[in-house]
Amino acid sequence: MPTYYHSKESVDEYIKMAQGHDGRLIIKKLREYLPAGSKVLEIGSGPGTDWQILTKDYHVVGSDQSPEFIKHLTASNPMGEFLELDAETLETSLRFDAIYSNKVLHHLEDEALQNSVFSQYEILNPGAIICHTFWHGQDTEIYNDLFVNYHTDKGIISLFGSYFDHLLIRFYKEFEKGDSFLYIGRKKKRPTP
Repeated sequence: MPTYYHSKESVDEYIKMAQGHDGRLIIKKLREYLPAGSKVLEIGSGPGTDWQILTKDYHVVGSDQSPEFIKHLTASNPMGEFLELDAETLETSLRFDAIYSNKVLHHLEDEALQNSVFSQYEILNPGAIICHTFWHGQDTEIYNDLFVNYHTDKGIISLFGSYFDHLLIRFYKEFEKGDSFLYIGRKKKRPTP
């Protein structure tokens, strides 16, 4: 995961840049698959915008790898629960009914993302849901000192397929038509080879 978000200046810069963007429509789609009151882990809570929306329906534990974002989150939401977690290893003894991320896992290189898929499977309750968004494409790039790994819908279905049953792929526009997609899956009873 990037170290870009480890300084107060970069966190403040990101918070300004992200104003006006949230996962409201993604979370609306998640509600179709996940009952109210479920326990959700948000990977990469960042400024806390989606965390606040999620908490209207769910018991949400926010997380971020950046200690600066954790400081921001706890100061802004003193009653919230936040963990400093690496998206690859997700080292926690807690168990969840769902894992949510909005444009976070694209910071992982392919091997790290594969490790994250396994880690997610391990900390989810039986029949749990995952809900993630990705930038659509086939390349990688460095953008503002951040690694960005683009993915295809078929690639994500294949990557998650050993551990999760595919429920939904939905393309949407963040900046340009079809530049992003939502993936929702359900934890399998046991991994398939």
